[in-house]
Amino acid sequence: MRTTYMAKPNEVDRKWYVVDAEGQTLGRLASEVASILRGKHKPTFTPHVDTGDHVIIINAAKIELTGNKLKDKIYYRHTNHPGGLKQTTAGDMRANKPERMLELAIKGMLPKNTLGRKQGMKLHVFAGSEHNHQAQKPEAYELRG
Repeated sequence: MRTTYMAKPNEVDRKWYVVDAEGQTLGRLASEVASILRGKHKPTFTPHVDTGDHVIIINAAKIELTGNKLKDKIYYRHTNHPGGLKQTTAGDMRANKPERMLELAIKGMLPKNTLGRKQGMKLHVFAGSEHNHQAQKPEAYELRG
């Protein structure tokens, strides 16, 4: 009788991938990177085990947004002080903190629990084309589409 394979945390083989965000659309890139972080691209995917890989995103400052999102899309945050609601447009966010914009999009697609937070820690975003993870020997990852 055949049984369903369940990955165990000590059996997971992790790889490092580099994704170039230049010219990519924010949502399409985020959904594919979230899938890699979860491990859904592997045949050994197990929902309750972190089977995902590390992802390094370079050129985050050159990410594309369609339509009028650069001026219409608004990011909110709160300072936890009375009247402390702050808002930033996507254009300002891309100019000042492009890494944060990608992190918010990708981490919003991960599970909202301790496993999702653990998977989110394997995301490394850089605004420019340089990163400091050469020692891990990352492979280039080609996005679909």
